[in-house]
Amino acid sequence: MASLDKIMDDFAFLDDWEDRYRYVIELGKELPDLAEDKKIAENKVQGCASQVWVVSHSDGESDPMLTFEGDSDAHIVRGLVAIVLAVYSGKKASEIASLDAIEVFGKIGLVEHLSSQRANGLRSMVNRIRAEAQLLAA
Repeated sequence: MASLDKIMDDFAFLDDWEDRYRYVIELGKELPDLAEDKKIAENKVQGCASQVWVVSHSDGESDPMLTFEGDSDAHIVRGLVAIVLAVYSGKKASEIASLDAIEVFGKIGLVEHLSSQRANGLRSMVNRIRAEAQLLAA
């Protein structure tokens, strides 16, 4: 998976929004497939028009480092999942709880180019990950 820095650099390089959408789709294609046994109701993100699953893994420390897996049945949304995971995966729960990926999407100019359904789904993903991090950081 691409790092957040690489994603932001690539977005800065792409001027045309069609190219940026193609890049989001490419990021989604690079996202490892989520195993079918993880595509369960417990891992499904509510509030997304597409089906989206997010699975977290903790290193078990008092302020655990979290990593995430995710998937979607829609190409663009799968790319958005890849970006969200690049923002949050590999960080401590306390850091995730205070980090808003929507701000990152705003910096790369993606939020205003998403449909309202996709933007709502993105917020649902971010809220779910941050809420889980807040519980683990407490």
